[in-house]
Amino acid sequence: MAKLSNDLMKALRRQRGENNISVLELARQTGVSRWTLDKILKGTTNSVRPTTISKLNEWLYKQI
Repeated sequence: MAKLSNDLMKALRRQRGENNISVLELARQTGVSRWTLDKILKGTTNSVRPTTISKLNEWLYKQI
């Protein structure tokens, strides 16, 4: 398991807010489970699989 950085979590929350999308839509766009995203966004976990971090980074990069 890999650790999510605070910067990545903050960027994910900010971009989700700016796009005004639900967790379900974010899950669809990123390919990450909505349950995993919910835990990440609430801050209840910061350990995820490296593939999850990769998917989130790709999505954030596409938003720029």
